[in-house]
Amino acid sequence: MPSYRASLQVLDVRPGHAPEEVMEAAVAGVARRHQVEAQQLDLVRGMPVVRVRFVVDAASQTAEDVAALAAGEALAAAVDEVARHGLLQVTRRVKGRWYRLDPERLHPDP
Repeated sequence: MPSYRASLQVLDVRPGHAPEEVMEAAVAGVARRHQVEAQQLDLVRGMPVVRVRFVVDAASQTAEDVAALAAGEALAAAVDEVARHGLLQVTRRVKGRWYRLDPERLHPDP
């Protein structure tokens, strides 16, 4: 099963929500359909970034990548309930390296 990572910039927590709810929402957004392998919070140039690593069921590479992008969108939608967010990036691990997926270049298999 291929491994993916969704990374989302967190701009600020919405009123009435605690900071720890951001990671909980991110993980829940992905875990609805995929097995979560790891989660972490990084600071990138002073900006908090939540990262969730997950696996997608084996299929064609295009189908796997499309499923991973959908998981990234689900993560962003779940986080949006508790925090304002910025850039979402979804990457695929291939032989020890992470490669960014470009939604513009993917088309679901017929």
